[in-house]
Amino acid sequence: MKFKLNQLSWVLVLSLLLFSCDNSGSERPLGEYETGILIMNEGAFGSNDGEVYHLDPVSGTLKSDIFEAANTRPFAGLLEDMILEGDRLFLVANTGKVEIVNAGDFKSLGAVSSDLDIPRSLAVAGSKLFISDYGPYDNNYNTPDSYIAVVQGLNGGPIKKKIEVSNKPEDLFVSGKYVFVAGSEEGKVEIIDAENETIFKTLEVLGSPKQFFLEAGVLWLYSTGDDEIYFQSFRLDNLTKTNLITLPLADATGRITFNEDGTIYILTSSGFPNYEDAVAKVSIVNSTFDAEWIKGSGFYGIGFDNKLELLYVANAKGFQGNGTVTVYRENAQVDSQLTVGRGPSGFLVY
Repeated sequence: MKFKLNQLSWVLVLSLLLFSCDNSGSERPLGEYETGILIMNEGAFGSNDGEVYHLDPVSGTLKSDIFEAANTRPFAGLLEDMILEGDRLFLVANTGKVEIVNAGDFKSLGAVSSDLDIPRSLAVAGSKLFISDYGPYDNNYNTPDSYIAVVQGLNGGPIKKKIEVSNKPEDLFVSGKYVFVAGSEEGKVEIIDAENETIFKTLEVLGSPKQFFLEAGVLWLYSTGDDEIYFQSFRLDNLTKTNLITLPLADATGRITFNEDGTIYILTSSGFPNYEDAVAKVSIVNSTFDAEWIKGSGFYGIGFDNKLELLYVANAKGFQGNGTVTVYRENAQVDSQLTVGRGPSGFLVY
């Protein structure tokens, strides 16, 4: 989910006080769902039963299906990513839509529900939405027509333009007027000029780009390879590549989360038929890692709570009924376990 969170698609970790500033600079009390943890449940293919749960990690209170509760209708899609921007939360469904809700109460503000194919993630640049989309599958299940969809207006609406990009775009990152695109299949980072809505620059990178993140004010890109992972940094003033870190880690997935001290947690999976999964613990500060910090099977999503120093690992349970979330302390000992929705795949931690 990223998970994507991705990514991400996409996980987004924020440090918030009891009050938040709106666009006018005045303080407003946070809504019910702007504290705690949002759990993204992807849903099962064919059922399209993706949903969001809310967890209060202090009291242990877990609320299910908060989109449906707020809007009296099911989400009705496979949930791919959750993007928080100001007081809006963008719920990206890879079944062809984006739902936009108020972050505080989850009430609908609008949607992008036509002319999308397989959207993966989203970024906001000014008053525009940029949505990464695989495009339609061809007869061989390839995606030669991938694009970034541009929508004018933060509450959704029609697609204004589709910008052709390399195959299978994933995560997006905005810096000023530029939108960075992680092209996962062809090893490219395409940089879009958001004002002109055209590709300004293309950079070749190693591996399969998955997710952008900031570390000490520096933009990094996480990419996976067959037996290695790559961390590529960029200069935002002249849009060039800088440092590259390569670490030997087999079976790395795109599921990744971050501790504010610089530690990175990555899900690995051997896949069919054994499904030997693990959480790898990595530091790009000193280039150290533990490839099997936590071992298991069925791991599908990951997130980290910096306030309570807890790691959340989601298990899809083979999409046979509801999944679970296991909470670990920093010594890798189990703290607790929750039963959540179908296919839990990502977390938004406030």
